[in-house]
Amino acid sequence: MLDTKELTIGQFVRSKAGRDKGRVFIIVDVIDDQYVLVADGDLRRIGNPKKKKVKHLAKFNLISELIVRRNNQNLTVTNLMLRTEIDKLETDRPME
Repeated sequence: MLDTKELTIGQFVRSKAGRDKGRVFIIVDVIDDQYVLVADGDLRRIGNPKKKKVKHLAKFNLISELIVRRNNQNLTVTNLMLRTEIDKLETDRPME
């Protein structure tokens, strides 16, 4: 079972439950040991991220260096950046 110690800002995850089941998101914030905020720049925009329980997420062993770098430098992350990063993942790794 996942916990937030295994997840980091910029990590790619897939929703395992809820209306957004199967969608790929990027973690934009870690709230506590059970919850994170995720966004994809499309359905869930950066201005209104989804609060999601960690147990309802499947992690990819990939982290967006762009998102991590911008977060560390306290720069703005845009919806376009999130969509571009997710599109790169989905073109590199076809969905099952």
